[in-house]
Amino acid sequence: MSYREERRADAAAEAEQNRKAAEVRAAQAREDRRLELETKLKAKEIAAEQKRKDAEAKAELARKESEARRRQELADKKARAQEKERQKAARRAKLGKVTRWLNANPVTAFVGFVMVCSIVPAVISQVGALSDAGVFVLLAALLSAMLEGTAWALTFMGKQAEDAGRPAGKYRVATWVTAFLAAAVNYWHWSEALPEQTWVAVVFAASSLIAIYLWDMKTHGSHGKTKEDRRREKARRQHLADRRKHHKDIASEADRLLSALPFESISDEEAFATAWQIKKGTQPGLSAEIFAQVTDARVQLGAAFELGEHVRPELVRAGMLANLYNPLPGRLAEGIPTLGPSLPIPALQRPSEGATALAGIGAYSSEGASEKAREKASESASGNAGGNAGGSGPRGRSDEELEALLPKALKVAAELVAEGNQISGASLSKRLGIRRDDARRLRDRVIAERKLKLVDGDGDAVAVGA
Repeated sequence: MSYREERRADAAAEAEQNRKAAEVRAAQAREDRRLELETKLKAKEIAAEQKRKDAEAKAELARKESEARRRQELADKKARAQEKERQKAARRAKLGKVTRWLNANPVTAFVGFVMVCSIVPAVISQVGALSDAGVFVLLAALLSAMLEGTAWALTFMGKQAEDAGRPAGKYRVATWVTAFLAAAVNYWHWSEALPEQTWVAVVFAASSLIAIYLWDMKTHGSHGKTKEDRRREKARRQHLADRRKHHKDIASEADRLLSALPFESISDEEAFATAWQIKKGTQPGLSAEIFAQVTDARVQLGAAFELGEHVRPELVRAGMLANLYNPLPGRLAEGIPTLGPSLPIPALQRPSEGATALAGIGAYSSEGASEKAREKASESASGNAGGNAGGSGPRGRSDEELEALLPKALKVAAELVAEGNQISGASLSKRLGIRRDDARRLRDRVIAERKLKLVDGDGDAVAVGA
């Protein structure tokens, strides 16, 4: 190949290379342009997204602020409503308090109203009276206020002293003296000013007295003892007089106790009760004589139940209802203190646990009467032959013979009581070996003897009763 051809080939190759390089640069430029456009678009998208987010955040913030303002406004409105309601409630409570006070103290309210209507004209009238006499107006006002104020100061001082229990007479006297002095000033002024109309002077003079009169009536006339209090006080004085009349020795003992003990350490009633205990040995109203009478009556009642020959159990139970007529105050279950509790109704079906039952008498139980009924029925069925079966003694013992058997019968009776059995004719007949007729007669003597010992209350009686 020639030189020119090589040069043309080189030039063509160079031109081709330049063309390719230009294409590469053009492609690179397009790519750069594309990338630049993409970058700008991306930046715009990012900016748009950020702008959208910012707008959303701003809108959310505005919504939250609006919601917060709305809640605050609602809270403020509610607080204002609550404050208004509280103020209304406070006004209603204050009004209700005033209303309740007026309902509870209508006299005080009307007395206060009349007092104001009385005092104000009185003070003005006195100011006018002193002014007409040539006294400076301000000085006249002070003197008038001093006069009326003195009357009311004395009034309230008297009320305070009376409430404290101190004498209030001097305050009341000073109050009325001051009030009449003020009334005299008013009367003098208006009688001089209106000599032909004396009633005006009387009205203004009364204005200085009406308020004091109403207050005095309120504080003294509306207080004091009621009719019931006076009746009770009269009954109390009569009671004390009867007590000193009927119980002179005990009242004297109570007076000695009161004078011996420190002042007001015990009351009059406590002193009298203590004196009664000293003199009588029991609570006021009772005595040894009363207990003796009640005890004797009960023993006699028991003897009537025990010694009756034709007593059925239902009659015994009915007779026990006599215990309801206890001469001493108290419930049915309390009974007489020295004799133990009275039997309640259900206890009538059980053996008695009273003093006579412990002594083996059985006066308060239906078993004794039942035993006697069974004994009599047995004797009626067996006849005279059965009467001799239980005993070996002679027929119809005399009183002297029964009296000789009494110590032995008492010993047997004590054994029966110790065994928890009742003293009956059958038991004595069996253990002493005598006829049942004689045993019944001997049983009656044993019962009478044991009752006498029970009433005497000596050591032997306690042993027998045990």
